[in-house]
Amino acid sequence: MVRPRRRRRAGPDRGARGGSPLTPVEAGDLARRLGARLTTARLDVAVRSSWEPQAGPDRRRSLTATVEAGLVELWEEAGPPPAGAALACVGSLARRELGPRSDLDLVLLHDGRQPAGSLDGLSERLWYPLWDARVKMDHSVRTPAECTAVAAREVSAGVGLLDLRVLAGDAALVSGTRTALLTAWRTNARRRLPELLDSLDERLATAGDAAYLLEPDLKEARGGLRDMTMLRALAATWLTDRPHAGVEAPYERLLDVRDALHVTSGRALDRLLAAEVDEVARLLGFGEPDDLRREVSLGARRIAHAVDLTVRAARQSVPQRRVLSFARRERRPEYRTADHGLIVSGSQGAAEVGLARVETAENPLAGLWVGALAAREGLTISPVTAENLGARVSPLPDPWPEAARDAFVTMLASGPNLLPVWEALDLAGCITCWLPEWTPVRARPQHNPVHRHTVDRHSVQTVVEAHRHLTQVDRPDLLLLAALLHDIGKLPGAGAQHPAVGAPIARAAVDRIGLTSEDADLVALLVREHLTLAELATRRDHADPKTQDALVAAVDGRSDVLALLRSLTEADARAAGPAAWSPWRASLIGSLADQVEGMLVDGGPDDHTVDLSRLVDLGLARSVALDGRARVRVEPRAGGAELLIAAPDRLGLFSDTAGLLASAGVQVRAAVLHTVDGVAVNTWRVDKERVSDVPDAAFLTQQLERLAGGDRAALEPVRRRESRARPEPAQVHVEAVGGASESASVLEVRTGDRSGLLWALGASLSSVGLSIRSAHVSTLAGQAIDTFYVTEPDGARPDARRDAEALAALDAAARAEDVPAA
Repeated sequence: MVRPRRRRRAGPDRGARGGSPLTPVEAGDLARRLGARLTTARLDVAVRSSWEPQAGPDRRRSLTATVEAGLVELWEEAGPPPAGAALACVGSLARRELGPRSDLDLVLLHDGRQPAGSLDGLSERLWYPLWDARVKMDHSVRTPAECTAVAAREVSAGVGLLDLRVLAGDAALVSGTRTALLTAWRTNARRRLPELLDSLDERLATAGDAAYLLEPDLKEARGGLRDMTMLRALAATWLTDRPHAGVEAPYERLLDVRDALHVTSGRALDRLLAAEVDEVARLLGFGEPDDLRREVSLGARRIAHAVDLTVRAARQSVPQRRVLSFARRERRPEYRTADHGLIVSGSQGAAEVGLARVETAENPLAGLWVGALAAREGLTISPVTAENLGARVSPLPDPWPEAARDAFVTMLASGPNLLPVWEALDLAGCITCWLPEWTPVRARPQHNPVHRHTVDRHSVQTVVEAHRHLTQVDRPDLLLLAALLHDIGKLPGAGAQHPAVGAPIARAAVDRIGLTSEDADLVALLVREHLTLAELATRRDHADPKTQDALVAAVDGRSDVLALLRSLTEADARAAGPAAWSPWRASLIGSLADQVEGMLVDGGPDDHTVDLSRLVDLGLARSVALDGRARVRVEPRAGGAELLIAAPDRLGLFSDTAGLLASAGVQVRAAVLHTVDGVAVNTWRVDKERVSDVPDAAFLTQQLERLAGGDRAALEPVRRRESRARPEPAQVHVEAVGGASESASVLEVRTGDRSGLLWALGASLSSVGLSIRSAHVSTLAGQAIDTFYVTEPDGARPDARRDAEALAALDAAARAEDVPAA
């Protein structure tokens, strides 16, 4: 319902039946008494000392009863109502689920027989005192026929009106209207089902999935409170029933979180904002804020899973009922038997895996057999079967039998089919029984903007992404297990050390699964080193022997392990989200992996021969070396334009180039810079999708030459912007990376990205007289991660004192405390 704009108080309604509207004095007195009643109800809930987290449903019913009493009092004091009229409600008030700051959704229902003007007077006597009492509400005045028409036009209104409940007045009128609405809903269910399902998809696209968001909308996101209303609406169609087991408790818990959020925020807030989490967690008795987030995630998963099953059943019912309507004979259910006492029932595209006998669930391997069959063939696990498996699941023998291991790997190797199967088994309690190591990471949030999923969901998505690599590695089974367990060390306090924390945990898990000692060691190695290739490729100089040595050591000098690590790196990045796997990052990772693979295959770990053509455009470098003039080339690339800029190397060239691009309104997403025989050959990936959006190559060449000649006017725009920059001090981190190179100091900067940052960082190094031999620049989720290999102007490695100078200069530049002159 749409809340109308507030009007000025109307004068006396001379046509009102049952008495004229309240006088301003009477209305004000009633508003004060009504406001006191309703506000007191909210204040009673808001008293922290009397907050009882386990009394959520009773608290909501008590609040609802208090508000209802106030509304009934309003109805009675508004004067004798006309015959055939009632005050009704929908929404949380109708369901007796009011929160401390919930709106009131009210309907003045009438049979349409009242004299002209009588309802206007009644509605004013109802709505104005509520407005004056500052009660938030939506309201409407309708006949039963108008309610039916609104429900037919708009599916969300139709769903909401199914909860219609009388507050005062003609109860038979409200009951009859609700019956008519339910009848129309059921009669038109098959026709309206696509519209209802579209509304679910729209909310998912708009609000996201509550199970995986750090700041979920408890009401509108997938798995939120609105989905429970949709479950009831789907069940009301009689096309399907909704799952009862495991849904009510999570729903009540989400209502508890919403209530606490209303109290802590002091407003009708449904999004669990990060700023509110600590206080909401404390109010609800959680020891840690992340425990609250996990509870919300698990609750949303259960509700979303119930919606998925109900939607699937509703979709199946439509074609089946159409067939039965026109067929002379009822078709028998389709089913077939499968191995291990399993059956597959239902038609193709809507088939379910079930147990031929309930006793089959007593077998410890039953759940794995069900999961393997469902994932391999893209089937759904029957809800009854999932419930039976969960009730009877038991730990597997240690080590697992070969049949259990084979079924588990078969399930993991199913690609996207794995996701719904894993979700069903996880919600049934099977996964944590088979893999106790899964419990600490289950539904654990990730406080990293690059990640879109919780730790466990990201891990399963990594397994799905690894599917494309199964034919490219010698041991696809180990790749899948490493993908599943790669983040198993993301425990509280582990932070950046989670690969090292997770390696022994993963090894213990695969030991129990039954891998040989050698294979278990390899899985542990992949878990321990799963970030190494990406970090070396994007933040280190590929041409530096130390970089290559580090990767060779990480893969134990084995090309087969490098292939596994390369596949795991890509799967992990793709699972994290588009920011973690761009064409640029893919090219850097591929380039370093190719170099080291060539070393391992051709010359062994001591061969540091580097094919420079993989890193720089040698033709461009030679042209610059011949005539000493800069060259610029702009090329289209997937995900953004790429600039190749070559020029005679000089102190300050990097900062001048970065400043020139920033002044021209070009944001650098990533960059790699190298110097070959006195010529700097730099590749810049920028935010422009089309080559035509990048400044003309001839213009850039001209400006670079002017900068080299001392004309600094082109940098004035970036200098002005940088002087106004106000970065968050807590976001700035600079450090010297020890042991990364023997011939250069490796300095790393992490901070929030901004248009003039690269110019400022480069200029700060020039100001202390250090030369940038190579730079590796990337931006992930708005965070700049920039690594500089610096030397003295004569090529010598700086000493510790010079490193300290450089770090201080970089820190000041990152904080915009020392803006260079243009």
